[in-house]
Amino acid sequence: MAAVNTVNVNQSKVGEASANYYPQIDLTSGYSRTSPVSRTDHNSSDQYTGSVTLKQNIYDFGKTAKQVNIQNLNLSSSKSDLKNVTAQIILNVKQSYYGVLQAKKNRDVADETVKQFQQHLEQAKGFYEVGTKPKFDVTKAEVDLSNSRLNLIKAVNSFRVAVVTLNNAIGVPDAPEYTIEDNLSFKKYGVIFEEAIDKAYKSRPDLTSLIFKREAAEKSIKLANTGYYPVVSGNAAYNRSGEKFPLGEGWNAGVTLSFPIFSGFLTKYQIEEAKANLDVLKANEDLLKQKIFLEVQQAYLNIKEAEERIPIAELVIKQADENLELANGRYAAGIGSPIEVTDAQVLLTNAKSSYIQTLYDYKVAQANLEKAMGVR
Repeated sequence: MAAVNTVNVNQSKVGEASANYYPQIDLTSGYSRTSPVSRTDHNSSDQYTGSVTLKQNIYDFGKTAKQVNIQNLNLSSSKSDLKNVTAQIILNVKQSYYGVLQAKKNRDVADETVKQFQQHLEQAKGFYEVGTKPKFDVTKAEVDLSNSRLNLIKAVNSFRVAVVTLNNAIGVPDAPEYTIEDNLSFKKYGVIFEEAIDKAYKSRPDLTSLIFKREAAEKSIKLANTGYYPVVSGNAAYNRSGEKFPLGEGWNAGVTLSFPIFSGFLTKYQIEEAKANLDVLKANEDLLKQKIFLEVQQAYLNIKEAEERIPIAELVIKQADENLELANGRYAAGIGSPIEVTDAQVLLTNAKSSYIQTLYDYKVAQANLEKAMGVR
């Protein structure tokens, strides 16, 4: 909303700059009473005046046109700034959205782990009651269950925090409860690095905004130079004045040529300031291009890394699941230990969490690359 109103401000400034194209009309009226200084003269007089004055800029060597042009470029820059703000909001919402999905999946994994340790505790109690397993197995299972419940509490709170973060990102901190679509899945994002860089240089709104500002600065130098040129203006006035009504009337009309002779080197310093501002914007433009290259490169490399991690993370889950199945089987057969079961369950939980983290990293990297390329 701030960026939207900044656009409105610059739209008004275009109108302000255009005002010099139109005639300026002033209406004035006045009354004065004059009393003589002499003590012997007691005669006072009243004076009534009224006038309508019209002024019109005739020719100012393109000064007004340059001012309008500059404000139009500033308007275009603010519109690009609005697009950039929107792009940042989109990225924030995407990151928060995927954060909710990640936290939800982690909560589900933690809940599943609690159920697994609960089953293991019941199994250990059964073996202990028939005398096939020692009390240590039951105590170990109780400790594992308690730890998994602690992890579940943390996971539930992380999910709640993620939802609050998303509500804040969408600008509705007190949003009612809702569900979101689960799209935290792998779908390859095909893009070539060279194409991504080229797209970024053409589409990034912050770069476009800076280019408009640089063009406005270039025209500001020409505007400052008009301080050396004369201004031709026309004027006309109709006057009525007198001590009594009806008032006397008169009018005048003419053309004025105003030529600056010396202004304390004001124009010289204005030109130097405009040139320095241009140099600043050129340097900032080069710096932003370097930043864009870095952002695209980082996001691209993060996508490639996540692409390589995903199939390995899937394989680790499969292996950890088989390992837990073997550990449970060995324990049920009486040849395994509870430590093996605990270790296997922890490995599976960590494997699932790593896979969820990899999916989140891939989605966020994709969102960052789209933002870096200026893609909506």
